[in-house]
Amino acid sequence: MKPRVANCDSFNFSSGNLEVMFLDKRKYSIEVVKSVGVFEPQRWLELFGKKLTRNIIEAKILHTHTGLTLSIKRYASSPHKQTLEFAGLHGYTDKSKLLRELLNESWEHMQDDVIARIDVAIDFKGKIPLRMTKALRKNRRLFQWKNTSYMKTEKEKRSNHKINILMYPKHKKDNHLDDEVERLEFSFRGAYFNKVQINNIDEAYKKMQKTIKRLAGLEVDIFPL
Repeated sequence: MKPRVANCDSFNFSSGNLEVMFLDKRKYSIEVVKSVGVFEPQRWLELFGKKLTRNIIEAKILHTHTGLTLSIKRYASSPHKQTLEFAGLHGYTDKSKLLRELLNESWEHMQDDVIARIDVAIDFKGKIPLRMTKALRKNRRLFQWKNTSYMKTEKEKRSNHKINILMYPKHKKDNHLDDEVERLEFSFRGAYFNKVQINNIDEAYKKMQKTIKRLAGLEVDIFPL
């Protein structure tokens, strides 16, 4: 059987000198939300729909001339690194297209930086096949929150530092979709990659594909960023 196409929906990378890529003031501006003497948590919540957690010791917002807003975070666990988040790369909106364009423009300058997270999305017209959910439930339990189903190991609580697995109706989150689409998503975190650099991302794709095959019994071909 031909492998199913999977897409990277979110991509985070960490760098010690991240902001130098966005110095062109005609195209970019950076807004400080949390730093020494600055704390504007409501602004963060307003733009990203998430609260600033304690482990984020510095938070900034990258604004682009195309109207994008991206989060820049510095975590207490790695205070010398900033993490930039490209969230929603594989959507069905103009925003996703603009995000992909920005990532492509920045790609050559990121090669020595570290992969912090990749969310792999697999979309199905209609329902996710039952055989896949059965395979996932062999070693994980189902936890339902609103419209999203999370597949949790027995030991993990709120989040898994290596892999989070979730399923949700994509058409309910994206009103540009006319058909019913369910998404199976594998969120591979920093501990999974263990400081792999972006210039070795092809090896990361191979590893993720094997993991998805092992956990869900699904052979995929991850479309490269």
